[in-house]
Amino acid sequence: MTSTHKGQRWGLLSMPVDEEVESLHLRFLATPPNGNFADAVFRFNANISYSGVLHAVTQDGLFSENKEKLINNAITALLSQEGDVVASNAELESQFQAVRRLVASKAGFLAFTQLPKFRERLGVKVVKALKRNNNGVIHAAVDMLCALMCPMHDDYDLRQEQLNKASLLSSKKFLENLLEKFNSHVDHGTGALVISSLLDFLTFALCAPYSETTEGQQFDMLLEMVASNGRTLFKLFQHPSMAIIKGAGLVMKAIIEEGDKEIATKMQELALSEGALPRHLHTAMFTISSDQRMLTNRQLSRHLVGLWTADNATAANLLKRILPPGLLAYLDSSDSVPEKDADRMHVRDNVKIAMDQYGKFNKVPEWQRLAGKAAKEVEKFAKEKVDLVLMHWRDRMGIAQKENLNQKPVVLRKRRQRIKIEANWDLFYYRFGQDHARSNLIWNFKTREELRDSLESEMRAFNIDRELGSANVISWNHHEFEVKYECLAEEIKIGDYYLRLLLEEDENEESGSIKRSYEFFNELYHRFLLTPKVNMKCLCLQALAIVYGRCHEEIGPFTDTRYIIGMLERCTDKLERDRLILFLNKLILNKKNVKDLMDSNGIRILVDLLTLAHLHVSRATVPLQTNVIEAAPDMKRESEKEWYFGNADKERSGPYGFHEMQELWTKGMLNAKTRCWAQGMDGWRPLQAIPQLKWCLLASGQAVLNETDLATLILNMLITMCGYFPSRDQDNAIIRPLPRVKRLLSDSSCLPHIIQLLLTFDPILVEKVAILLYHVMQDNPQLPRLYLSGVFFFIMMYTGSNVLPVARFLKYTHTKQAFKSEESKGQDIFQRSILGHILPEAMVCYLENYEPEKFSEIFLGEFDTPEAIWSSEMRRLMIEKIAAHLADFTPRLQSNTRALYQYCPIPVINYPQLENELFCNIYYLKQLCDTLRFPDWPIKDPVKLLKDTLDAWKKEVEKKPPMMSIDDAYEVLNLPQGQGPHDESKIRKAYFRLAQKYHPDKNPEGRDMFEKVNKAYEFLCTKSAKIVDGPDPENIILILKTQSILFNRHKEDLQPYKYAGYPMLIRTITMETSDDLLFSKESPLLPAAVELAFHTVNCSALNAEELRRENGIEVLQEAFSRCVAVLNRSSKPSDMSVQVCGHISKCYSVAAQFEECREKITEMPGIIKDLCRVLYFGKSIPRVAALGVECVSSFAVDFWLQTHLFQAGILWHLLGYLFNYDYTLEESGIQKSEETNQQEVANSLAKLSVHALSRLGGYLPEEQATPENPTIRKSLAGMLTPYVARKLAVVSATEILKMLNSNTENPYLIWNNCTRAELLEFLESQQENMIKKGDCDKTYGSEFVYSDHAKELIVGEIFVRVYNEVPTFQLEVPKAFAASLLDYIGSQAQYLHTFMAITHAAKVESEQHGDRLPRVEMALEALRNVIKYNTGSESECIGHFKLIFSLLRVHGAGQVQQLALEVVNIVTSNQDCVNNIAESMVLSNLLALLHSLPSSRQLVLETLYALTSSTKIIKEAMAKGALIYLLDMFCNSTHPQVRAQTAELFAKMTADKLIGPKVRLTLMKFLPSVFMDAMRDNPEAAVHIFEGTHENPELIWNDSSRDKVSITVREMMLEHFKNQRDNPDVNWKLPEDFTVVFGEAEGELAVGGVFLRIFIAQPTWVLRKPREFLIALLEKLTELLEKNNPHGETLETLTMATVCLFSAQPQLADQVPPLGHLPKVIQAMNHRNNAIPKSAIRVIHVLSENELCVRAMASLETIGPLMNGMKKRPDTVGLACEAINRMFQKEQSELVAQALKADLVPYLLKLLEGIGLENLDSPAATKAQIVKALKAMTRSLQHGEQVNEILSRSSVWSAFKDQKHDLFISDSQTAGYLTGPGVAGYLTTGTSSSVMSNLPPPVDHEAGDVGYPT
Repeated sequence: MTSTHKGQRWGLLSMPVDEEVESLHLRFLATPPNGNFADAVFRFNANISYSGVLHAVTQDGLFSENKEKLINNAITALLSQEGDVVASNAELESQFQAVRRLVASKAGFLAFTQLPKFRERLGVKVVKALKRNNNGVIHAAVDMLCALMCPMHDDYDLRQEQLNKASLLSSKKFLENLLEKFNSHVDHGTGALVISSLLDFLTFALCAPYSETTEGQQFDMLLEMVASNGRTLFKLFQHPSMAIIKGAGLVMKAIIEEGDKEIATKMQELALSEGALPRHLHTAMFTISSDQRMLTNRQLSRHLVGLWTADNATAANLLKRILPPGLLAYLDSSDSVPEKDADRMHVRDNVKIAMDQYGKFNKVPEWQRLAGKAAKEVEKFAKEKVDLVLMHWRDRMGIAQKENLNQKPVVLRKRRQRIKIEANWDLFYYRFGQDHARSNLIWNFKTREELRDSLESEMRAFNIDRELGSANVISWNHHEFEVKYECLAEEIKIGDYYLRLLLEEDENEESGSIKRSYEFFNELYHRFLLTPKVNMKCLCLQALAIVYGRCHEEIGPFTDTRYIIGMLERCTDKLERDRLILFLNKLILNKKNVKDLMDSNGIRILVDLLTLAHLHVSRATVPLQTNVIEAAPDMKRESEKEWYFGNADKERSGPYGFHEMQELWTKGMLNAKTRCWAQGMDGWRPLQAIPQLKWCLLASGQAVLNETDLATLILNMLITMCGYFPSRDQDNAIIRPLPRVKRLLSDSSCLPHIIQLLLTFDPILVEKVAILLYHVMQDNPQLPRLYLSGVFFFIMMYTGSNVLPVARFLKYTHTKQAFKSEESKGQDIFQRSILGHILPEAMVCYLENYEPEKFSEIFLGEFDTPEAIWSSEMRRLMIEKIAAHLADFTPRLQSNTRALYQYCPIPVINYPQLENELFCNIYYLKQLCDTLRFPDWPIKDPVKLLKDTLDAWKKEVEKKPPMMSIDDAYEVLNLPQGQGPHDESKIRKAYFRLAQKYHPDKNPEGRDMFEKVNKAYEFLCTKSAKIVDGPDPENIILILKTQSILFNRHKEDLQPYKYAGYPMLIRTITMETSDDLLFSKESPLLPAAVELAFHTVNCSALNAEELRRENGIEVLQEAFSRCVAVLNRSSKPSDMSVQVCGHISKCYSVAAQFEECREKITEMPGIIKDLCRVLYFGKSIPRVAALGVECVSSFAVDFWLQTHLFQAGILWHLLGYLFNYDYTLEESGIQKSEETNQQEVANSLAKLSVHALSRLGGYLPEEQATPENPTIRKSLAGMLTPYVARKLAVVSATEILKMLNSNTENPYLIWNNCTRAELLEFLESQQENMIKKGDCDKTYGSEFVYSDHAKELIVGEIFVRVYNEVPTFQLEVPKAFAASLLDYIGSQAQYLHTFMAITHAAKVESEQHGDRLPRVEMALEALRNVIKYNTGSESECIGHFKLIFSLLRVHGAGQVQQLALEVVNIVTSNQDCVNNIAESMVLSNLLALLHSLPSSRQLVLETLYALTSSTKIIKEAMAKGALIYLLDMFCNSTHPQVRAQTAELFAKMTADKLIGPKVRLTLMKFLPSVFMDAMRDNPEAAVHIFEGTHENPELIWNDSSRDKVSITVREMMLEHFKNQRDNPDVNWKLPEDFTVVFGEAEGELAVGGVFLRIFIAQPTWVLRKPREFLIALLEKLTELLEKNNPHGETLETLTMATVCLFSAQPQLADQVPPLGHLPKVIQAMNHRNNAIPKSAIRVIHVLSENELCVRAMASLETIGPLMNGMKKRPDTVGLACEAINRMFQKEQSELVAQALKADLVPYLLKLLEGIGLENLDSPAATKAQIVKALKAMTRSLQHGEQVNEILSRSSVWSAFKDQKHDLFISDSQTAGYLTGPGVAGYLTTGTSSSVMSNLPPPVDHEAGDVGYPT
């Protein structure tokens, strides 16, 4: 192999080269300098890192290099070298290394499948290289292939990896070649790098996770090839290279997991026979390293061991011989491992990568979530965007886009796991590394080392054997391998358990391991009793304790408890003592054993042992925040000589210190029986009976527990025993006598010693003692005297932090101590508490009022709150003071553990931190008043605090100097005087001496002296405290502020109570006000005092009255005046005067709620004057001004106060504030506060001012209601406009302020910069005048007028011009506005008529009146708008219609007429208005407009249409000539819409039930009736009919008719218009004989409005009224039929019309029978006149089609007359026979009967013979009809036989009867009138019937007024 030439590198070896160097060397490969390619390759390798090209991605930029192209060119250059044969090994190797560096980049990796000829050339190059058999070349080639198998760059593509692998693994021969090289090198032990690279190749192909991208068949093929050389792999496990072992292991793992069953089993067998399992087991168990590679190998080994042993019985047996069963048990456990090892083998998650890649193409990339990847992601994003843009461009250009394979998801090969590891190896290895000493497993360093040595020696021996027998295949003898643990040989083992460990196990281990516990316990106890050895006894005791502890319920009570206690008392061995106590500790788990313990004096024995804890000097000190000085363990003091002993001669020796006693023992001067004594003992006792001396001098052995642990154990036992015997029963009743265990512990021989354990200051002991005392003292009669033991001193000296049990004990006991006489019972908690002298008052209160947990938190912490001021410094001071008080008692206990404390009270401890504090109730007032730090501190009992505060105030006011002097105190304590101050320790000693002498417990006569001594001592101890001669103003301020806080926060609680502090408060305010130095004081009381006055009054009405009675309002006024006087423009909110003004304003605000207070305020005008002055300076002190405004609001509740304020000019100030408002801040949504935002203060002041104005004017409703003040309202309306003033009642302040501070123009308000400036200027001038001169505008602004408003027409407070511009504006009271407009128009109407008359006559426009007409027009327009857009307001016009209609006559003012007309038009929608118009009789004015105002004709017609819903108006319209006007419109107007509207109106008028017929008759004088119907059905059609030329059954109309009507109507209309103009009341009437004759219809026969001639020609014409026509026609016909000589043509026409009618409309025949005309028609057939029967027969023929008619004929004599008719007119026989046939078809028996009666049958048979048919045109058809008639008769049920009989007799009939004769009958007879051209009715006639004019119609004068016709 060739090393890199460092000299060719362009830079340091430790640093990668920069991008430019890389690019240059890439180019050198493509075009080598000097043509030396080999040198270019060497240089490339020297400069480019082994990991590949670093800068391999093209950067964004205009001049960026295309890196991909450079790389591809370099690859092409390297592969195009054909000199493989010629090149040296070094050159070839360097070429492969260069290729590897290139394909390690993304572009190179992709190039393998994308660059043409790359694969082929590379393949050839590699094959040739392998043939060289040069290790360096082979390694370089295979290493390069590995770079193609697995991408070496970031952000790689799995699909590309799949493609590359598929290509590389496709040749089996190539793979065999590679494996051959592999096997060869392994067998010969050569070519480590080649093996390493080939293992990498196999890893990337076969091992997870890389194998997931290998194609399935290729994977299986390669796996089989590798597995066939299994032993080769096992050989590699002995290779010195860790990397190679790892590679072999990974391949082995793949073979076992993914190979088939046979392969896996073979590998498991080989693992044993090749000795691989113990080797890997060794690695798995004993590899401990921080090297990641070692850890990876360990993980691999563990995995292989799991695979080799899975489902392998041989391997499992081997493990059982190697490892203890307790350890192997973990393999079957389901527990999880606490610390899971990281997975070091599966370095990538292919599924995630594949999903990420797929997602990348299917969604728009997200912008960066991680800042670190920003640049790379931006680059990728930009690239994708470019691709996207290009893609769209391609789409648009129509260039086909390639299918992108990458957009399909990557499919990964699914891994197989044929052998799965089921055992919990993770837990096994975790537990293997730990030490175990359990009854079923001993496992430790020694056992592990023995296992390691065994495995290593076995592997070493096997390797030697293998090397010696290398000629043969050597297999390991695994069946006999076993590990014996020599270190466990000494242990007694039963089955799988070690007895010693079974007994040593912790109590929390499961007890199930001890079987038959009772027998086992007895055996142990038996052994204990028998053994003479102490050690063995102790071992047995230990075992007994464990077994009884676990199984006490099964074993039950222990009968020998007394014996165990006796042993404890007698024993002198410390080990035995401790084991006995530990056993007793378990025995008390059974309650019955406790009784035995008490019976045998066990409690006292245990307490005696407790005292030994004082001797434990080596305990750890508690780290504290305090710096209390404790005595060091080695410090010795002279005063500790406590001991005396009697020598052999019974002489008393002593006193000796404890150390001296130890020396005497050592010297042999003392023995076990020497009698000794010390303070606290009840008499002389032998040394062996005194616990302290016995255990420190006499005892032997090594203790298990030190003195503290022993004491802890005993205390726990005592606590447990107390727990068995509670002081109360289940009903919470106190148990008496006290339970025995508590009685024994309360005894003076036990309790003091337990309590004195507190002085050990050991955290655990203190805690346990506190718990025990808490239990013992529950309901204990001894409790009140507990304090004498000094427990409260000892416990408060404790320096640790575990104080919760201490706090519980203190809370229960501190107030129950009888340390004071009976008189103190009613005193407060501080005086009742034993801790009163030790703790600050607040802490005592805290202990009483809160839970122990809360007290503990405070006690340990640093607190500065209203309820507690406490710190570690204060705790240190307290401990120091108590320690000084106890003096030398603590050290004495180390000399004599049973010494007893003599109680002496402690003086009050003064804390410097509390010197300036005022404590009241349970609060420090300074803190409580600090509202910044404690804004809402909860107050538990506000009433009590108020009471206490008032008492404190009283005391403070009455405070006097102290009664005792320092010399007096010295005298009491017997200390010399005049020598200066004495040292504190001297004073204390003097106090102790006298206190002990005169203590009431020792000296009942000395109580008085004792109290004197106490007072003197306390006075001297507090002499440094602050002594004030008289009241302290700071304290008074705190008292005042506290009361303010109370009244402010607890209104509801304090409301029922009358405030008792007014005399003191008013005195304080008076004194302060009259003080000349008021404004220069350091601590002025006035602000706090007046604030309190406000809060008391605000709290309760009772207080307001009380304040008034105490002359408080006058006093406040004096203070107010004093402070207002000093206000100026530069005043600040912090000024005292400003604060006072604010508080007094608030005070007045509240006082004004009460009537008597208001009366008092009314009597004092100075208040209001001062208030105005405060508001005058409001800009500099806006917050106080706000309070002043609130005060004004409050005063507004009284009318006279309103008036006083008004007269004092309050409006000038309040209105001024409104214009400092900024609505943008309000609407900004920004968080704002008055504390930080000045504008917010201004906004707030503006809102308050609006409220005050609303209250002053009495605008507000309900709760806020105040008296209505017309004067103020008038002024506000003048200055703010009536609209804004009205809004004060209904709209929020913010809306009003926004309106006033923005520019508005709406119908109610014109408001802009100009109006604002005018008002502000006015207000400022009035303010100045009022404050400086005392006078102002006499009208108070009520007559103030804005210049902009003066120009406008204002009606009803509305700007008419603006309203007309926005007519849809929502008016407040539209009706009122409408009424105002009508009043205004009424006031101008007379002027208008006069003005128009003058103008019309003179034809000149007067200049001076020019403005009035437009104003009237504006008013009318507004009236129209208000009615139009506000439904209901039209009712205001009722009663004004004469006025409105009169405006219609103002000729010459077209706009006025038009607007008045529009008003009328709109009001017609209201029925009441229509009725009122009808009553007003004003229609003539409206009708005249039809002619005089052509532009408004449509509107007039619309109006008339609406009005004609009233009959009365139609009647008036008829009278006033409406018809002639309307006819003129209909006939002569050129506007089709006008004509259609007219027609519609006519239709409505004619529809009126009362007047309608009259209207119709009148119209019919001018127009045919068809027009009336047409108008009703379709007005437009009526116009079309009028304009067209018509000739149809109902109308004959042409130009002549039309012209005649039009001219007549126009003439009549003009004449009437002229009359009406002169006299509006003139009526129109038509002459009686008037009618318009239409010449064209003359001579036409018309019946019922139908022209018969035309009807016969058009029989299917759709008639308007067919029934009326039928009736008229039949009437006329029967009338003619009854005449002797009717007019022949007329009769024919009528008959023909009748036949046509029934033929065209057969259903009409149903109506004939009821009309009664049928008998007349039948009778007519008998008429003598030949013409008449024919007509009758034709009619009967057509009616015979109808069943109803046939029935009617059957009921009449029909057949006879019919025969007569036939005989008279033979030419009608055919018709008659057809009629008879139709009748008989209906099977009418009556008719057949009539026929038989009339001999019809013979007559018809005769006709069949031809007789009588000679003159007919078609006799055959007639005969056919006769045959049909006869056949119909034969079908009669009743008479058919009769008919047949007659027929059978006839000779003719036989010729006709059998055949049908239908073919002879033709339809021609009826064709003329049954069928005809389809003709539509008049409504649907086409335009073809109208003759269209080619000339335009005449022009109507629509543009303007027609004027008066001449």
